[in-house]
Amino acid sequence: MSTRVENLGLIKDCGVIAVIRADESDSLFEIVKALVNGGIIAVEITMTTPSALEAIAECAKKNEGDFILGAGTVLDPETARAAILSGAEYIVTPTLNPDVITLGHRYDKIVIPGALTPTEILKAWECGADMVKVFPATAMGPQYFKDIKAPLPQIEILPTGGVNLDNAADFISAGASAIAVGSSLVDKKAVGEGRWEVLTDIARRYVDVVRDIRRKGA
Repeated sequence: MSTRVENLGLIKDCGVIAVIRADESDSLFEIVKALVNGGIIAVEITMTTPSALEAIAECAKKNEGDFILGAGTVLDPETARAAILSGAEYIVTPTLNPDVITLGHRYDKIVIPGALTPTEILKAWECGADMVKVFPATAMGPQYFKDIKAPLPQIEILPTGGVNLDNAADFISAGASAIAVGSSLVDKKAVGEGRWEVLTDIARRYVDVVRDIRRKGA
């Protein structure tokens, strides 16, 4: 099993975290497989998904080392522990709860807490966040990320909320370590029709966007 540091490196190298907020869990692993086939290595199942812990456990059981499984919308250390015991390798929260970071690191798992203001972002980093989820990203825009990185260049930031193919490159150019993508990646119509190749194609486009903009900036 990979360590927290190793998994964090893999996630940042890929640059895209897929956020799955499903109305039901029956097709979750098919969604995961489709996204992984498109080159995405980090897949987050939110706790708002029905039977989320069972879904995480099932995906973890079927994982042959192809992806890094995470749990999102985690609000407290008790839920974080349950998700980790179910197989989650990283924990994402909508807000900052220092106890979740402490709990996650006790199990050598990545923790990405949510924050918005400069004070909150710095506080999350000082509490030991592996990355800081800035949410909602599109409410502030890529320029906000550039402004944050100017005085706080050491902080790894992850835009979440409204990231799409039109603005993904701008967020990376502004200093984001990776991007988290939900509804614009996991097309509900395609899922409903079982057209997994559509998800694979969209995933590949996101991975290509991140790779290309990084190459241009190198």
